Amino acid sequence: MPDIVIIGGCGHVGLPLCLAFAKAGKQVVALDIDAKKVAETNAGKMPFIDAGADELLLAVRKSGKFEATTDSSCISKADTVITVIGTPLDEHLNPRLEVYGDLIKKDRSKLRNGQLLIMRSTVYPGTTEHVAHALKTAGFEVDVAFCPERVAQGVALEEIHSLPQIISGVTPRAVERASELFKLLTPDLIVVPTMAAELTKLYNNAWRYIQFAAANQFYMIANEYGLDFYEIHRAMTEKYPRAKGFPKAGFAAGPCLFKDTMQLSSFHENAFFLGHSAMLVNEGLPNYIVRRAAAKYDLRNITVGILGMTFKPDCDDPRDSLSYKLKKCLAFEAREVLCADPYLERPWIHTPEEVIERSGLIFIGTPHTPYKKLNYKGKPVIDVWNAIPGGMTTI
Repeated sequence: MPDIVIIGGCGHVGLPLCLAFAKAGKQVVALDIDAKKVAETNAGKMPFIDAGADELLLAVRKSGKFEATTDSSCISKADTVITVIGTPLDEHLNPRLEVYGDLIKKDRSKLRNGQLLIMRSTVYPGTTEHVAHALKTAGFEVDVAFCPERVAQGVALEEIHSLPQIISGVTPRAVERASELFKLLTPDLIVVPTMAAELTKLYNNAWRYIQFAAANQFYMIANEYGLDFYEIHRAMTEKYPRAKGFPKAGFAAGPCLFKDTMQLSSFHENAFFLGHSAMLVNEGLPNYIVRRAAAKYDLRNITVGILGMTFKPDCDDPRDSLSYKLKKCLAFEAREVLCADPYLERPWIHTPEEVIERSGLIFIGTPHTPYKKLNYKGKPVIDVWNAIPGGMTTI
């Protein structure tokens, strides 16, 4: 009998949480619809990169504390059910609010009275109360809590223990039960009302997105005047504590920041003007880079290369990566576009050496660490990130 079932348990959010609870002594089952990931996980192979997870997965599989399955009947057997299903955007940049309604309709027959249901991924504000009301109306006595994850991809297992855990619930008992559970992972608990917890997660991601947009806008302004943004960045930040957190320029991408900023805008009746401005800047950066490059190089008559296609350095997740937008823009302008990424296996992915050899101009899409040591053979490298020795930060 499992103590905990995590719906979506073989993904980037769910699997590290499964491993953390299993390490803490709980009997944990990861429920997932992806049969390939379930098979890999049960074989002791992580389906993605996360620091320390490979060894821990083998250990908890060997101890019998963890398994993965596609069989949803496990839901009814657990004391606690955690869902890491988030709220995606539709084609109009509005949150797909029906996702949680569909999930509850699908899985509520598996729920039973007395369980603790915890929502873990980002949700539209008000979703926790909505889910609790829907379950109560359907006759279920289930404690509903929202305890958002705020970990960085690639170090989720580490940050589950090192970051404070936000706790909220629709009833005092839900808060108490969720608190007792997460005390197994961290002593730092912050208890707030459910909508405050929902907004905390959205604010965290929107704030980061806006910070990146400020850096990217400053980069473009400096670039328009032929100035090195990173020279200015150093002047701003070196031994000046009030600018310590100012980020560098680069692609602000991935499955969370843009999506959550748009969710917050939708919640605020599309009046989150700062968020929309950030979206225009960040999403426009690939177009800006290509436009500037086209003014300097005869792109129509050369092959160009992109090094790095995942959404951030040294990870294997390509979701919502702006390198793909860069690729699409260059495909229209250049004779040919070649791509490389050491963390992806795709038919169109080449080795970085081949990309460098065949390209007349190279773009750093994602500044993976190995790219710092490549021989670029004297070819021009456009590097908005300022990550590659000898790369051009000014276009």
